[in-house]
Amino acid sequence: MSLFEFNLKDIREHIPELKAGDMVKLSGICYTARDAAHKRLFSLLDEGRDLPIDIKDACIYFAGPTPAPENLPIGSCGPTTSGRMDPYSPRLLDLGLAAMIGKGERSEEVRQAVIRNKAVYFCAVGGAGALCAKHIKAYEEIAFPELGCESIKRLELENFPVFVGIDCLGKTLFKDK
Repeated sequence: MSLFEFNLKDIREHIPELKAGDMVKLSGICYTARDAAHKRLFSLLDEGRDLPIDIKDACIYFAGPTPAPENLPIGSCGPTTSGRMDPYSPRLLDLGLAAMIGKGERSEEVRQAVIRNKAVYFCAVGGAGALCAKHIKAYEEIAFPELGCESIKRLELENFPVFVGIDCLGKTLFKDK
């Protein structure tokens, strides 16, 4: 297991180096999107409309941050169960999404899409939302404010700790493929 630190703007150049189980400290911009936001993104795609974020080479964090307490940029921001996004992830990966952050195992269809698109799935530690929030320096609501905590937000990460859950060769933390 190796430790990597890099900025998400350079994610594509680092993906080939990453192996399942590696620890990574991510800095840079990512977007939150949970179930409801994914449904809205798919509606826009199905209607031929533009998405509110550019997913090409982007990273989506499956999280729904809580409101910020006084003097902090964000409240608790832990990962949600990634399997709920499995119906959506292959299409987004095929459209250029580079990375996802969540918790838990993914479907075989997602694993194949990660391989096909030379992408990566990161796992954040579940139950550690307050710890995760300490590595978020700023956020801005980008789309679907009516969804509350499930709206799409732009996060600025700093040394956000994750593990490689599925690498670009399809190896996983969860079982030997």
